[in-house]
Amino acid sequence: MDTYVEKRNDGYFVSCTRVSLDSVVSEFRRGRSPESILQSFPMLGSLVRVYGAITFYLEHEDEVDDYTARQIERWEELRKDHPLPERLKTKIRRYCYWDRSQRACH
Repeated sequence: MDTYVEKRNDGYFVSCTRVSLDSVVSEFRRGRSPESILQSFPMLGSLVRVYGAITFYLEHEDEVDDYTARQIERWEELRKDHPLPERLKTKIRRYCYWDRSQRACH
């Protein structure tokens, strides 16, 4: 497909990684720099791969955007069909709060 992006299991991934192209594109759309994206996904291994994934996206923007829209629809259907049990939601809320100073969920 491309040196930096491959299609596997009906999805797009950065070649030789388990990082989805959606993940990189989402960060890129939020205005994050390639360096910042690499920090978030160190398994990408190099800035060359990050830039390669972004370049692939820009060259195939309509195709990737259509794919991303379909993925979002699939996730929404799954959430509707398989909601989290209320007990689990409560547990998550209790143990997971947003710590603004750490920018992390604890």
